[in-house]
Amino acid sequence: MSWTEVGPLADIPNKGSRVLETPDGDVAVFRTAGDEVFALFDRCPHKHGPLSQGIVYDKRVACPLHNWVIDMESGEATGPDEGCTRTFDTKVEDGVVFISL
Repeated sequence: MSWTEVGPLADIPNKGSRVLETPDGDVAVFRTAGDEVFALFDRCPHKHGPLSQGIVYDKRVACPLHNWVIDMESGEATGPDEGCTRTFDTKVEDGVVFISL
């Protein structure tokens, strides 16, 4: 598995995100209140809203366009909504976030 450095965990806002530009599209890297890190393709499965601009709570993010809630562990929409966005493996080493692209 190949790892790409995102940057210091401290640079990702608590309950927020940072966008990583890749050749295949933007990836949103999220930080939870408990300092867990998740990464999703930055497009909601509904109308392709920018998940990076959504509200983070627990291990979920609410899309800013139509409030679809995406589970950040699986990338699956929750509740009655159906759809999925791509997830990426992450790790934190010595306070630095890495993502597997």
